[in-house]
Amino acid sequence: MPAASTTLRMLAVSVIASLTVTGCQTFEDAGVAMGRSELVNDLAARLDRALELTYSADYQLPGGQIAAIVQAQDPARSAYTYPGGRLTVTPEAITRCATTGARPECTLVSPPTPGSKPTVTLFGEANQQGLVTPPVVVGLLTAAALDPEAVIKQSDTTVAGHHAACVEVQSLSSDFTACVTTEGVLGSFTGPVDGKPMDLALSRYSATVDTSAFDPPASAVVVDRRPGGS
Repeated sequence: MPAASTTLRMLAVSVIASLTVTGCQTFEDAGVAMGRSELVNDLAARLDRALELTYSADYQLPGGQIAAIVQAQDPARSAYTYPGGRLTVTPEAITRCATTGARPECTLVSPPTPGSKPTVTLFGEANQQGLVTPPVVVGLLTAAALDPEAVIKQSDTTVAGHHAACVEVQSLSSDFTACVTTEGVLGSFTGPVDGKPMDLALSRYSATVDTSAFDPPASAVVVDRRPGGS
């Protein structure tokens, strides 16, 4: 299972367990009261389900820039493309590529140990370049749900032709809006991550993938830092 999947599953379990202890507050969604824990559980479950799917999603970033998330199964692997780089997680390696130079430069390191709990720091570069990843969104939802002062409002929208449930969060630590599609794909996100303003929206979703998304670019300079690598 790729790093994103393991991280997200562990965070989702943590959210549900914590909320069971602390209780929940309610808000109105089209006249129906929904507990805070129920909302977080629903969005986390959607994101978690998507980790078992094969799909590709393109995102529009500010200034006309684009990003993408690609996932495939058997074996489970994922790729995150963002301005200036790409992160790929497969059973063979974690590959980080910088694509700002004349030729892409990629570094391979050992993949996460099966069953281990990778941290969201794995996605730090993607976050800094404008692509907020699903595990990071789950972490923000967790913090908001555990904050008794947070105000959470729920709404529905359509993103790239797909229905999505959204939450608008206002708290002392962070104000953000996140939408998750019915398929479980991150539909949009607006707000700060690690102090950097973020704004992205799904522009295309497909249940098929180009498997070359998991390989280093053909012209890349590749450095293999795995034990026994060259």
